Amino acid sequence: MKLLLVEDSKRLRETIDTGLTRSGYAVDSVENGKLALQYLESFEYSVIVLDLMIPEIDGLTVLKRLRNNGCRSSVLILSAKDQIEDRVTGLELGADDYLIKPFSFDELVARVGALSRRYSGSPNPTIVIGDFELNTSSHTLLCDGQSISLTPSEQRIFEYLATRRGRVVSVGHLEQHLYDSGTTVSKNSLEVHISSLRKKIAKYTDQPIINTRRGFGYVIDL
Repeated sequence: MKLLLVEDSKRLRETIDTGLTRSGYAVDSVENGKLALQYLESFEYSVIVLDLMIPEIDGLTVLKRLRNNGCRSSVLILSAKDQIEDRVTGLELGADDYLIKPFSFDELVARVGALSRRYSGSPNPTIVIGDFELNTSSHTLLCDGQSISLTPSEQRIFEYLATRRGRVVSVGHLEQHLYDSGTTVSKNSLEVHISSLRKKIAKYTDQPIINTRRGFGYVIDL
């Protein structure tokens, strides 16, 4: 759900950031390896999209350091280096996937989605919860074939809780993964989004889907 994009080209970085944000992800983007490691010390990411030829600290060194530090984030290398040995080196150092520039943005989104699902432990893009069917690839929620219209924030909340079904997720943890690090979140904004999401879901079922564990957080345990 929350991604770190490391790319030194401002134009490409802004284009990818905008596209991934529109695709439903919270994105932190930085232009060099030093900043990338600083962000990784402070925040947790599902996926890291990492260019190799970046200033300050190169991409392969960033990759080695984050793996040596026990970082579990899925890593997609995004690079103009297209030789087989370059790809082999990246994968052997701990990358999960390798995409060569220039690339199709649709392919980038598909690969990021697959890595995000792998990180969450739900490789199947379709999650069935009672009469509800969530597609984490198309970011759609259906109930008995009927599409439920959700805001981007409501969609991200439901998807995050669904991929962690049965696990209680704290408010702080939700906020960290649903918003980029530059976004200021008001104290009760998450509660407002969850309240609205519950009302929309309640139109289709009498059974509560999102439950509150007071003092701990929220959980989908159906």
